[in-house]
Amino acid sequence: MVEVREVLRGWLEGAGLRTVAERAGVDRKTARRYVAAAQEAGLQRDAGFTAVDDELVAQVVSAVRPARPNGHGTAWEALEARQEQIAVWLKGDGKDAKPLSVVKVHELLSRQGCVVPYRTLHRFAAERCGFRVKDTTVRVADGEPGVELQVDFGHLGYLTGEDGRRRKVHALIFTACYSRHMFVWLTYSQTLLAVIAGCEAAWVFFQGVFKVLVPDNMKAIVTDPDPVNPRLSQGWLDYAQHAGFGTDPARVRSPRDKPKVERAVQYVRGNFWAGESFASLEEAQQRAVVWCAERAGMRIHGTLHARPAEVFDAHEAACLLPVPPAYDVPVFKTVKVHRDFHVEVARALYSVPGAFLGHQLDVRADRELVKLYHRGRLVKTHPRQAPGGRSTDRQDLPEEKSGYALRDLDRLIATCAGHGENVGIYAERLLDDPLPWTRMRAVYRLLGLVRRYGAGPVDAACSRALDLDVVSVTKIASMLERATEDTLPLLPTGTIPGGRFARQPAEFATRGTAFASDRTSPASPGTSPASHRTSGPAHTLTLVRHDGPDTLFEQEHR
Repeated sequence: MVEVREVLRGWLEGAGLRTVAERAGVDRKTARRYVAAAQEAGLQRDAGFTAVDDELVAQVVSAVRPARPNGHGTAWEALEARQEQIAVWLKGDGKDAKPLSVVKVHELLSRQGCVVPYRTLHRFAAERCGFRVKDTTVRVADGEPGVELQVDFGHLGYLTGEDGRRRKVHALIFTACYSRHMFVWLTYSQTLLAVIAGCEAAWVFFQGVFKVLVPDNMKAIVTDPDPVNPRLSQGWLDYAQHAGFGTDPARVRSPRDKPKVERAVQYVRGNFWAGESFASLEEAQQRAVVWCAERAGMRIHGTLHARPAEVFDAHEAACLLPVPPAYDVPVFKTVKVHRDFHVEVARALYSVPGAFLGHQLDVRADRELVKLYHRGRLVKTHPRQAPGGRSTDRQDLPEEKSGYALRDLDRLIATCAGHGENVGIYAERLLDDPLPWTRMRAVYRLLGLVRRYGAGPVDAACSRALDLDVVSVTKIASMLERATEDTLPLLPTGTIPGGRFARQPAEFATRGTAFASDRTSPASPGTSPASHRTSGPAHTLTLVRHDGPDTLFEQEHR
């Protein structure tokens, strides 16, 4: 259209076709065709330049370059006749066939006598044969200031630390959709802890929280990457509730859902990381913050044609949510209540009421507290324990086992004292040991005697045993078995009438006379010397056996 106007303007001014063609920069034959078409449309040589309007120019262009009936030329028509064969070549259909390139197809067509321009064949393959079909795209509006923040992980390179270990470095990049202001957080991993740490640092850098985060489908955030209703991890939801932002994950393998941060990954890798050396990850992070504020934030952005940091300060900073307090990253897991009334969380034990034995409980454990939930209802809270520790609530254990499980000696003594004063004192005597917990079974046996014989008899037996300073549950059991807890023990004496070998005094007198006569007579033949050893004054030997409170004394006189 510009060429036509320039040619007609020179012709109307009276210049020749050669001069007109030189001024317009076209061939003289082309200038002649333009003038001839304008004359056919009714343009006169004496008419002014005002006569050259858009309608006249359109008539000239249509006459010089007539529209093709189907929009293509003869080369396109030749390819349409071989469309089926071209499609087979490009798709690689058939046994042991592989897809061919457009260059190879162009060569095969030339062998068959179909010579067409390569660009025409490439357009035909893309439009008619499905070769590298590209979807159309549209530009999405940036939205309101301070609303959307796109997040993405990008691999930057490797870093060798002071320990000599070479590790892969990832960059968690935050890009504001409205201002394009960005923040970079460097990390060795892509865990939930790393993502939350990066978010906490980003809020400090931006001095506020964006209302919506658009991350990719990283496993730390998305557990079920559904394109319509994605399921977020429990830990990420808890942090989002703490900070007050929403989450709108991008679809799987859809970088166009977050294009602004996708382009930023290449920019960070090429402008910040490439060609630099860092002694440690901490040093690299400090330099990344300075780079984001002074380099990336103050450059002239290609799309905005403005400095992102200035746009952010002018429009977005005042729209952000306030920075939340420091977040204590909790541990979320599901545990089972074992038969010992405890669950294990982070290698520590926590008690649970007996009604939940065998049930599955949800756990939320931060640095201070461990909370246990059953179907959304809070059932127990414990202070957080170090690995190997244990937090047990007496109320969670059975009443008859809580004292033994916790080795509560005072409670055990109080239980015994409730059955009688002497029983309580006896329990104290039993536990009077450098390792009192080793004597707890004896006290529990004493309580078993109370259940079997009653509190009264056991208290009386303990009283008798304390009087005799006998500290033995076995003796108490023997007294109760023989029902001698109320019987006074007999004290030991020299003789007991009616003993097993008791004799009357007269018998000893008579036997003494016989012994005297024997000593005056000579010994008879065959008499053993032992008979002489039995002669002499009579003597008495007393044997006493002590059997506890029910003492049995026996005497033997010989």
